[in-house]
Amino acid sequence: RQRAVRRGGGGGGGGGGGGRVPGVNGHFVPDPFVAPALAAKENAVELSGISRAHWEATWSDAEVRGAQAAHVVGTWGATGAIAEAPLLERGEGVYLYDRAGKQYLDWTSQAICTNLGYDVPAAVVEAVTAQLVKLPMVYGGLGVTEIRCRMAALLAELLPGDIEGFIFPSSGNEANEAAVRIARRYTGKHKILTQYRSYHGGSATTLAATGDFRRWFAEVGATGFVKMFNPTPFKFQWGEDEAAATATALAALEEQILLEGPNEIAAVMLESVVGAGGVLVAPEGYMQGVRALCDKYDILLVADEVMVGFGRTGKFWGFQHYPGVLPDLVTSAKGLSAAYLPLSVVGMRRPIKEFFETTPLGWGATYQAHPVALACAYECVKHVLDNDIVQHAAALQPVMEQEIAAIVAKHPSVRQGRALGLFGCLDLVDRHGHYVQPLQGPSPEPVLKFRQALAENGIYGLVRPPYIHCAPPLVINEHELRDGFARVDKALDVLDRELGLAPP
Repeated sequence: RQRAVRRGGGGGGGGGGGGRVPGVNGHFVPDPFVAPALAAKENAVELSGISRAHWEATWSDAEVRGAQAAHVVGTWGATGAIAEAPLLERGEGVYLYDRAGKQYLDWTSQAICTNLGYDVPAAVVEAVTAQLVKLPMVYGGLGVTEIRCRMAALLAELLPGDIEGFIFPSSGNEANEAAVRIARRYTGKHKILTQYRSYHGGSATTLAATGDFRRWFAEVGATGFVKMFNPTPFKFQWGEDEAAATATALAALEEQILLEGPNEIAAVMLESVVGAGGVLVAPEGYMQGVRALCDKYDILLVADEVMVGFGRTGKFWGFQHYPGVLPDLVTSAKGLSAAYLPLSVVGMRRPIKEFFETTPLGWGATYQAHPVALACAYECVKHVLDNDIVQHAAALQPVMEQEIAAIVAKHPSVRQGRALGLFGCLDLVDRHGHYVQPLQGPSPEPVLKFRQALAENGIYGLVRPPYIHCAPPLVINEHELRDGFARVDKALDVLDRELGLAPP
C-alpha cells in the first residue's frame, strides 16, 4: 500500500486513496507568460542639436517666459499660480528688482530665510570662493573637513546646556526628518506628538508631522504621528486668561500622553514659535509645562527652530523666550546660511551624541556637511555676531508693535496682530468677524484684489491668508520697516473696501 501511494504522487492536498487521477492534484500549471510588446520611444538625444541660446549671455523676457510656460513646474500650488510671478533680476539690501526695474520690499524674507538681505557680506563671498577652489566637495561619510568641525564647535558655543553634537543636512525638511529618526532610534519608541497648527517640512515623514492642511498631500502611509491641540486653537479657548489656558492645555496634553502610552512616545516636536501657522508664541508657562511632562514620562523634546533660529525673534534661539526650557534636539536652517546656500542643522544633547558614538545614526545624505555650504554658513553666523543682528531685531520689536497696533486700529479687516523681534503677523477677517478664508483656500475675490494691491505697492513675499506675515530681512532699518507697513496699509485699504467694510 505504501508503494502504491508513492506511485500516485503522494498526495498533496488532502484526498485519499487510489492512484493519480489525470488532471487532478498534479503539479500546478500556471498560465503561460507572454511578455507585453514594448511601446518603444526614442531615448537618444543628439547633443549637437542643443540650442546655442544656452550659451548666450541674456534672454529676452519673451524667451524666459516661453521657457517657463513650456518647462517650469510649480510646487505646492498649481503651476498656473506662478505664470505671472515677477521675473526677478537682482537684489539690493532688503529690496528685489524685476526685469522691468520695479522695486519690491522683501516683506517676508521670501520664505522666512533671506535674513541678511541681498548685500552678501564680503567674507561670505570670499569663503565660498576659497572653498570652491580648494576643495568643493567631501562626502561626509568618508572624510571630515576643517570647516565642518569649526561650524560644529561654533554652534556648541551658541547653544545652551549640553547641546553639543551636530549633523548638517541641506534643508529644514531634512533636518526635521533626521530629528524624527534620531528620536526613534535613541528611545526605541515610535510615536511623535506634534501640534495641529504647525509645519515641519515637505517630505512624507515631515508632512505627516505637520499639522496644517499640507499634511493632506502625503500623510497616508506615514505612521506614528499623533496630533495635539495647540494652546491657541482656532475655534475655542482653553481658558479665560493665559494662566487658565496654559493649565487646561497642559492637562489635556498629559491625558493624551497617558492614553497614547508614554512607553510608545519617542518625542514631542514643537515649533518654538509657530511660524507659517500665524507667529504664535506659547502662553506663559506652557513650554515649561511641556518640558516637565516630557521629563516626567521619559519623552524627548524637539524644538523646530527652522524659521526662528539665528535671531529672527530678537533672541538667538526661539526657545530662549521660555526660561528654563532646554530641548533635547534642536533643528534649524534658513538663517543658518541666510539662504545663500542650502544648509540646515540638527543639534543634540550630550547623552544622545554619546549614544551614537557606537550605534549607527541611521540617517544620511550625499550633501550632508557640504563644505561649500558650511563655509557660507560659518561666515554668515559670524556676521550675525559681529554686527549685533540679534540685538537689532530685538530693538525693532517696538516699531513692529507700534505699526501693527496702528493697522489693527485703522482696518476693520484686521482682528489682531502679533510681533516678536522681526517676526510678526496680522489676522484678516471678513465683515462678520470670521477669518477671511481658510488657510487652505481658495481665496475669495476680495483677497485676490488684496494680493494684487500688495504687489502693486511693491510688497513681495509669502501671502497666506487669513494671515499676513511681517518678517523682513533682519538687516532692515527703521525707515524701511515703517515704509513696508505703509505699503501694507495701502493694500489693506483695498481689502476693507472689497469686503464692504469701508466706503468704495
